[in-house]
Amino acid sequence: MRIIRGKYGRRRFDVPTNITARPTTDFARENLFNVLENMVDFEGDEPTALDLFAGTGAVSFELLSRGCSRVTSVEKAATQANFIRKVASELKAGDSHLLVRGDVFRFIATQKQPYDIVFADPPYDLPQFGEIPQMVLDSALLREGSLFVIEHSKKFDFSGLPHFVDHRVYGSVNFSIFRVGDSGAGI
Repeated sequence: MRIIRGKYGRRRFDVPTNITARPTTDFARENLFNVLENMVDFEGDEPTALDLFAGTGAVSFELLSRGCSRVTSVEKAATQANFIRKVASELKAGDSHLLVRGDVFRFIATQKQPYDIVFADPPYDLPQFGEIPQMVLDSALLREGSLFVIEHSKKFDFSGLPHFVDHRVYGSVNFSIFRVGDSGAGI
């Protein structure tokens, strides 16, 4: 796993072979962050971020590296959570990173703290996959101006949901982007 840019840029970490997550490719992550940097002032605003289904934590650490003041990673699997914990320790992330080892659906339903950026990369074969964007949009995780990004396969089209602003495709990776308070005018 490689952190692309920012204060931890070019750092590499060997992902354990027994991780079952499907990490966001470097190519897709780099392109997504190029888009996000035009939508968010990472360094000036020091946004807070949430990474649901964090997997290897690649997105979490990219968010921290780019200037988020605090990033919460939610991951249920022990192997992935242990890897995220190890990388956070090596980066000396301290209080700027919080790992929640638990069920994402319970977290969405019970969390009352909003974030500036919410990213979700659920397993593509998850039975409730298609329901996740509406769950997040209806939750307390977002406030006016918050961005929500979901990574998905081409079989999903979330453009009809409220606050949808953009859809990006990088290889086989799709991202749907939402901004709360936006009526869907597009970027």
